[in-house]
Amino acid sequence: FGMETRSPGGVQTTWAKQLALYVVIYSPIQMAADLLVNYEANPGPFQFIKDVPVDWAETRVLAAEMGDYVAIARKDRASDVWALGAITDEHPRVLTAPLDFLDPGRRYRAEIYRDGPDADYRGKREDIVIEQREVTSADTLTLALAPGGGQAIRFVPFGRGRR
Repeated sequence: FGMETRSPGGVQTTWAKQLALYVVIYSPIQMAADLLVNYEANPGPFQFIKDVPVDWAETRVLAAEMGDYVAIARKDRASDVWALGAITDEHPRVLTAPLDFLDPGRRYRAEIYRDGPDADYRGKREDIVIEQREVTSADTLTLALAPGGGQAIRFVPFGRGRR
């Protein structure tokens, strides 16, 4: 996912996209590569890194166009938790994500980490909104992705702990 316009220094993505990459790129060994002081100063986004599974039992590609965007849902190998990662290139876009991969008849808490209204990889990388909502397999989410942005979501069945 190359960027046409480069900003000086730092990563060329929004924070939400950085979180989404934990789901999009399969790696059973994950790491948080930054200074500890940055994580301590931003505990909200760091929570997703602490919570997201690292090994998957199932993978679904929800939307994709080579070199432009992708949205992937993955089910944790050790629990009923699902995660969704959606990323885009330098172009903003809106994707729809039907949640029919979730178990029918179950309610889930969607822990959403999305690009904020001013997010942009060229200067407002840190603009992120963290929110929760209740969803079921009958719902469809609208994923608004900023330039160089993304969205990361963790779906936890109600009646379960944080895992």
